[in-house]
Amino acid sequence: MKRESTAIVGSLFIAILILVSASVTAHAGDYDALKGAKSVRAVFDVRSANPKGVALHLEIILQMAADENLKKATQLEPEFVVVFLGPSVKLISTQTEGFSPEEKEILGGIAKSITKMSEAGIGLEICLVAAGIFGVDPATLLPEIKHVNNGLVSLIGYQEKDHALIPVY
Repeated sequence: MKRESTAIVGSLFIAILILVSASVTAHAGDYDALKGAKSVRAVFDVRSANPKGVALHLEIILQMAADENLKKATQLEPEFVVVFLGPSVKLISTQTEGFSPEEKEILGGIAKSITKMSEAGIGLEICLVAAGIFGVDPATLLPEIKHVNNGLVSLIGYQEKDHALIPVY
C-alpha cells in the first residue's frame, strides 16, 4: 500500500513538473540570451542513475527542441545531442534486473522519450567504456542510440563544434 502511494505521488510530481515546464515554455516569449545568436547547439552530458530525474530531463530536452522561440531566434533548427555516460547507461538498456517495478515503468517512459528524440533529429550516443564498467551488454542498448567508444571524446568534439555543454547529473 505504501509503495503504491509513493508511486502515485512520484508520478503526479513528474506530471506536474512537465505541465509547469510546458506552460512556462509556451508563454516565455523571446529569450534575451539568444539575441544575436547564430545557432542553438547543445550537448547534454547525462550521467545520472536516477530514472525519474533522467526521464524528466529527457522530456524537457524534447520540449526545448520543439520550442518555436529557439527556432525564431536563429532561423535554424536547434542542434541537440545527448551523450549517456557513467551509471546512466543502465537506464537505456533492455536489461532491467535490479530495478523496482516502479522504476521499470519509468524505464519504459525513457525508452519512449528516446524514440521521440530520435524522430525529432536529436543525436543520441552512449559511451561503451561506461557500458563496460557498469556491466551493460551493448546488444541490450536501445537501438536509436549510437555507440561510441568513449563519450568523453564525443563531449570534447561537440564542444569544439560550438555546442554548449549541459550537465545532467
